[in-house]
Parts: sequence; structure tokens; C-alpha cells
Amino acid sequence: MGQSGDAHDLIRLPALPAERRAALRELESREFDLAIIGGGITGAGISRAASLRGLSVAVLEAEDFASGTSSRSSKLIHGGLRYLAMGDVALVRESALERKAVHRLAPHLAEPRWMVLPTRGRASLLKFQMAIVTYEKLGAVEDADLHENWDAAALEREEPLLLRDRWRYACAYREYLTDDARLVLANLRGAVRAGAVAVNHLAVTAMPVESGRIVGVEARCSESGAEVRVRARCVVNAAGPWVEAVRRLAQPEVPDWLHLSKGVHVGLPIERLPVRNMVVMTTADRRTIFVIPRDGVVYVGTTDTSYPAGAEIWPAVTRADVEYLLAPLAEYFSVDPFTPDDVVCAWSGLRPLIAEPGKKAKDLSRKDEIHIGESGLVSIAGGKLTGYRPMAENALEKVATVLGTDLPPRRAADDPALPGGDFEGSIGTLAESLAGETGLSQRAALRLARLYGTESRGVVGENAAEIAPGSGVLEGEIDWAVRCEGAATLEDAIYRRLRLPLYEPGALDPVLGPAADRMAALLGWDAARRDAEVSSVRERAGRDLRFEESSDG
Repeated sequence: MGQSGDAHDLIRLPALPAERRAALRELESREFDLAIIGGGITGAGISRAASLRGLSVAVLEAEDFASGTSSRSSKLIHGGLRYLAMGDVALVRESALERKAVHRLAPHLAEPRWMVLPTRGRASLLKFQMAIVTYEKLGAVEDADLHENWDAAALEREEPLLLRDRWRYACAYREYLTDDARLVLANLRGAVRAGAVAVNHLAVTAMPVESGRIVGVEARCSESGAEVRVRARCVVNAAGPWVEAVRRLAQPEVPDWLHLSKGVHVGLPIERLPVRNMVVMTTADRRTIFVIPRDGVVYVGTTDTSYPAGAEIWPAVTRADVEYLLAPLAEYFSVDPFTPDDVVCAWSGLRPLIAEPGKKAKDLSRKDEIHIGESGLVSIAGGKLTGYRPMAENALEKVATVLGTDLPPRRAADDPALPGGDFEGSIGTLAESLAGETGLSQRAALRLARLYGTESRGVVGENAAEIAPGSGVLEGEIDWAVRCEGAATLEDAIYRRLRLPLYEPGALDPVLGPAADRMAALLGWDAARRDAEVSSVRERAGRDLRFEESSDG
């Protein structure tokens, strides 16, 4: 199973009080080459790429790592076949090639799955097949992963829930399932392994300027109340939907740059919609959405609507959003009709797209852009989850300009596997090995393998005791979330480490109390803090399913 979970090789993001204090002292005691504002996938990717190039790096995240857009995506490493129809061949090629790169770095976070594209007849099958052949050539797809054409017999065998009288054929092609928040954590821990310092719940409040140039950042720790000043030769603004707010800390009159788009996903019990593969659906307004099975749920998404309300951690999910996503299911699957009351989980995130006057959110490019401000602030926005590594390289080119130096070239030999990704073969084989070693069920082992990869054995520890009977969540997962992955609040652990509200919502309620007890012991919470943490997560989970009637406008 590899050695990543062994005690001698633990890679820690600071959450324990003593470690957090030490990290804050280190931030103040050094001058860094690079300070990165934002702990989402963009900041995490830049931090790892920069650290592997030998730069000293500090990462400051105002909330929790991946607490915004980077935990609210469709959780796909994919090339974006629809962008081919929009003529964005360069973006499709880059994304298609990046799928293989992310799979090499973290096979547990880039799991190959069939994406099924149903068609009504042979003519439409041929049209889609031609597009997919082009897509596969752009992505240098290997022979073993080339698409398959399914006739009625194959559909009956592979995806029997599809309506046979409507969908007579399908083209099945390879895409990759990920866990976005855990991909962020893996990249941050990879950066820490290479020497970076990364701290969450540390909000930047100012950027001091000397002789017209930014010389670092000032920040406040919401856990301790400590104020810190971090000196840095270059500052990168990777704050996602908040990138404009950060730019205005340095230059108050900076013009608008972003167009925020809201993407909503809803989850249904897998027993109600037992699909076997990821399935493409077309909505009434001709948009493409996905149906994706994962652990205990099947989730459907995503919407793509302008969000003029501005950057928010938890943008509202409306009843109209939910009904929009549920409506096509009756056109594709032999199931009873779904209503919003059937939804067991939902999440909503904001995409920080580059604004183009006159264009709707669904028509905007997903390309990234990078600006260097008058005082040297490097700001990056746009882009796709799949392309986070090329985005990091683009950002480092701008960083080199600010630093006035050439960076060493990137070499494959200097790009090691992400934590937990040091294995070959399938995630299923890894899960079988874990089940054999620990006595866990295959389902429980597969869940752990997808979350932690080869670090699963270290997460399990000396025993596989559940934190709450029948929950499937292990005591060691809470310890690991705090000790290794920087979980400073119960929400951090439950939402972005264990991922229960998204994939196993039925386990949420029984786990909350015991998980809070264990975190209280590790982090020194008193009874009032412990109870407040439970109440906060319980209230958050309730709001997730309290769909608003109003639209976003």
C-alpha cells in the first residue's frame, strides 16, 4: 500500500494549537519569495509548483482551505467536451492532456469512469463519435481508454436504468472522477513537503507598500486573534471570487474584472437513482449537465447562472435551481418522478469567470487571466479545476517577472506523486488491499481509498473502530483531519475532509457529537466551543436543504 501513511512521513498542515502558534511565528520570522493569498485549487497549485522550483512560499487562507469554489465543483477532471463545440480547441487540448497528468500524480483523486452520452439514433451517435474521436486525439488517449459505442444490448447490460424506447444507443468515453477539496489538500500538503508554510483561518487585512511596491501582507488569525505580518518579495492574489476585493486592498480604484457564475449540484439517494456510470443529460434550454454516482448518493449538476450578489462562501440554492436539475431525469431514466423533497444534499459555488460585456455566464470562456498591478500584485482568475497545473505555471512566469529572475525549468523528475498517490493500478485494487489488511468491508475500504489513497493505512491506525456505530466513519479520520490536514473547526473536518454532507449525508447526524468530542480533546475546546461547533454544522446542513423561493436575478 505504499509508505505515505507511516508515522515518519506525515505531512502536516497546522491545526493543533502548538503547531499553529509555531507556523504563525515562522510566517513572521522570515522573508518569503512568495506569499499566496487564497487556499483553493489555484493557490494550492501555485504553492506546490513554486515550492518544487525552490521558492520559499507562504499560503494564507481567510477561511478554510477549499472552502469556496474549490469544494463546490462537479468533481471531474475532464477536458470539457462542450468547449470543443464552442471552438476553444486550445483549452480542450490542455484540459484533455492534464487528465493524464493528474491521474499520474494522484490516481485516487483521478479515477477513470465511463461518461455515457445517450443518443436516439445512429445518426446522432455518429455525430458524437466524431467529436469524441477528435477529443481523444487532442488528449492523447491510450488505446485501452478509447471510447465504446453501445447498442441496445450493451445499454441493457451497462446502464439498464436508461429509458430504452428513447435512448437506443450511447457513446461511452473516459473521464476522471475527483474530489476537489481533497485535491486541494493534497497539493497543499505536497507544497508543505517541499518547504511551504500554509495556514488557514488567516485573513489578509492589508498589503504594506514601500517605494511603490508591495512588500508582504498583514493578516489576522480567527482562531487565536493573533495579528501577523508576512514579508514577501512577491504576492499572488489567488482568492477566487474574492480576487477583486483583494486587488482593491492594493489599488482601491481597480475596475471590475470578474463575472461570477453560480453552479448548483443536488444529490439523490443512490437507491432511488441506481445508475452505474456517469451520464450526460441535456436540459430544456440545451445545456449539458451530469449525473454522477459517488458513495451513497447520485449527484446532478451543474447550473450556470450569473450571480450579481457578489462573492459569498455559501451562495443560496433556490427551488428553481433544484427543479431545473431534476427535470431532465424523467426524460432519461426509468424512475419515479423526483421533487425537491427527495434531495438529500446540495451544494452551490461561484465561478470567478473573466467578464466579457454582453455575454451570459454559460457563454463565457473558462480561460484564466493574470494581471500584474501597479504595486506588483500578481492576480489570477478564471480557469478550470482540470487546468490548475498549467495555471500555476502561467502564474509563476508572472512571479518571475516581479522577482526579476528566471525560474528553473519544470522537470518531470521534480514532480512527485501527491500525498497518497504513490501507487499503480486501480483504486479498486487499492481498496481490496486495504480491506484485507484491516478487516473493513469493501465499501468502507473503497471510501477510504478514494479519500486518502495510500495514506489510508495511516488513517486507520491500529484499529478500524467507527466513531459512531454503523456510520462507516473511523475514529482515525478525525485525528488525521486535525493532525495532518489542518482542520481547525468541526465544519472543516465534516465538510472538506470527511465530505459526509456531500457523499454520505445519512452518516452526518450520528457522527457530529463524537467527532466534536474528539476534536475538542485535540484542540483544547471547552464545552461551550464544542457545543457551538456542533450547532453550527447542524444549522449549516439544514440550510443546505432549505431552498429559497427567490431567484438570483
